[in-house]
Amino acid sequence: MARVQASDELVPRPIFEMPANTEVRDKQNSDNCSQDSGVKLKKRINLIDGVAIIVGVIVGAGIFVSPKGVLKYSGSIGQSIVVWILCGVLSMLGALCYAELGTMIPKSGGDYAYIGAAFGPLAAFLYLWVALLILVPTGNAITALTFAQYLLQPFWPSCDAPIEAVQLLAAMITCLLTVINCYNVKWVTRVTDIFTGTKVFALLVIVAAGAWYLFSGHADHWASPMDGTLTAPGFIALAFYNGLFSYSGWNYLNFVTEELRDPYKNLPKAICISMPVVTIIYVVTNVAYFSVLTADEILASDAVAVTFGDKMLGFMSWLIPFFVACSTFGSLNGAIFASSRLFFVGARNGHLPAAISLINISCLTPIPSLIFLCILTLILLFIKDVYSLINYVSYVEALFTLLSVSGLLWLRYKQPKIERPIRVNLALPIIFLITCIFLVVSSVFQSPIAVGIGTGIILSGIPVYLMTIYRPVGWLTKLSIYLNQCCSKFFICMPNQEKFD
Repeated sequence: MARVQASDELVPRPIFEMPANTEVRDKQNSDNCSQDSGVKLKKRINLIDGVAIIVGVIVGAGIFVSPKGVLKYSGSIGQSIVVWILCGVLSMLGALCYAELGTMIPKSGGDYAYIGAAFGPLAAFLYLWVALLILVPTGNAITALTFAQYLLQPFWPSCDAPIEAVQLLAAMITCLLTVINCYNVKWVTRVTDIFTGTKVFALLVIVAAGAWYLFSGHADHWASPMDGTLTAPGFIALAFYNGLFSYSGWNYLNFVTEELRDPYKNLPKAICISMPVVTIIYVVTNVAYFSVLTADEILASDAVAVTFGDKMLGFMSWLIPFFVACSTFGSLNGAIFASSRLFFVGARNGHLPAAISLINISCLTPIPSLIFLCILTLILLFIKDVYSLINYVSYVEALFTLLSVSGLLWLRYKQPKIERPIRVNLALPIIFLITCIFLVVSSVFQSPIAVGIGTGIILSGIPVYLMTIYRPVGWLTKLSIYLNQCCSKFFICMPNQEKFD
């Protein structure tokens, strides 16, 4: 089975490895755990939970806000609908490619595990580095802030809520969900299931209101759906970026593969169920938006769903901000659960301090990793220009997704005889790869400054890799050992005892 392998020449002594004497001491304190079970992440996620995680993470605030961006760069409602459909198809192609990767390399960590298996530890570390600085904490912070803004909106109907109130509420909900994730995985999946149902119900309310309006004879907006269409490649790429932002999260189940029951069957099933459902809901929701609101109304709105609710739901319009808050709450819960496993796996492989790979012996959850992610998110919550980081997220995500799918093709060539429980048609990763290349290249010409800064952040991980992995610095090694010992005692944790082939 393919795995992330680091040769002694390339990675002589990572400073973040677990010291041998600590492992012995921890094993002597493992009386609370049976020999059969060991201290490891348990397989507690079934097929329904897997579908709920994918749908729950994808359907966040994007569908309530992003229609504005897609319409702006599409130029017409007709092309906007086409972009939403193609974004769903593209996400489905990517998810199927990740299903092959996830069953071929059945490890948690998603892109990190796949890039490491295909291109080695340096490439994997750079993904982990940029996920640490930008991708994960920025996404979680913005989701938490969006939750707070919508939940507080009814209390400040004529103006924006005070930023301090928004930040404090966002911090509180981040800490609450972190505690839930630390305590019990079953609680996490239960919260995900409930709030996934809530957000789907909210979208169905919008669809029902839009359908009633459309079939009541208000079809004027669809008389010339392609008027004003923008065909320049740069605008098309930006329209896709905005649409794909709403679909982001389709690969999050791959982050928790080790906790998925029967991943060879349930991973592809969850993908094949959830992605068509999300695409259909997204398309009919946009049809509802475009049937009720004019293009100018959508472009003038910062929250399309709220504008829709004000026009269609009357005194019940407060339901839309409430539903958006519920949607972002569920999305944040799923994101914390999945992304914490990325840092856990990175630490287990020696690319982050070993303390982050520890597992609580009672709850069997990676508490240090969850606390670490919570701290990063809280820091970003109180940075005023955190939203500016979005400009770099799309480019960096597209670049590393391109690298992961390139890894699938490379492993097909490099290791043709490796066991592949799922083997997608070769045309699918090629189509997905070409599309990713188009999006990445287009963004270079359309947003060169954002691309330059994003590339600089990625490359800044190289000296960090050299200092911590290739040529370890002595004081950092001692600090890592001390941190590991403190976390082991304070959080009552032990190293992961599961063995990998």
